[in-house]
Amino acid sequence: MTISRRHFLAQSLALLASPSALASMTHLILLGDSIFDNGSYTNGKPDVIAQVRGILPPAWKASLLAVDGATTAGIDAQLARLPANASHLVMSIGGNDALASQHILKAQVRTTAEALALLSRAAAEFETGYRRAVSACLKRDLPLAVCTIYNGNFPDRAYQQQVTTALTVFNDVIIRVAAENGLPVLELRQICTKPEDYANPIEPSSIGGAKIAAAIVRLVTEPAAARRRGAFISGAT
Repeated sequence: MTISRRHFLAQSLALLASPSALASMTHLILLGDSIFDNGSYTNGKPDVIAQVRGILPPAWKASLLAVDGATTAGIDAQLARLPANASHLVMSIGGNDALASQHILKAQVRTTAEALALLSRAAAEFETGYRRAVSACLKRDLPLAVCTIYNGNFPDRAYQQQVTTALTVFNDVIIRVAAENGLPVLELRQICTKPEDYANPIEPSSIGGAKIAAAIVRLVTEPAAARRRGAFISGAT
């Protein structure tokens, strides 16, 4: 990452706390998958984008470009629809990439080393796609925040433990890439922590969506306050 880009990102995030910036930089864009595009899972209750719009400051607007089912490969298509007046990007992607590797949990291996090798290969493949998605966002020269993959809410406790452990290799990629680029990270594993936060094992309910929406709005409008509440991990700025 160049010094000039680091300087730009640092200044962009600093501007988020400026009252004057809030009046001129006002169009938040949500990119990614059904973590944000969860309207199909809320049974008619408010989804994430509605909840974000409901608590943003009056001068702000928000648009949903995230698409249910999207993977890292779909971010380019979402960015192609980016409004000209977009001012902030928040991306939650990777859960569906991880789902594509869930067969690893059923794989027959002889040793723990073989199991770790399978996870390592899946993580390496994900890292390639995730880096490409982040790079595409950064080329827009807008403040960007990313999200970890939450652990879900699976009824089988043993399977839940397996998923939680396996997801650490994917979340490690997200956190490392974010740190390298000085990006703040919304830690969804600390935000959606209760069964009622989920509409099913992998989708956020309206309750969970409200928590996600609140963390997003704190991040883009009150970065210092959000950091104190532990709503996100901050990259180097």
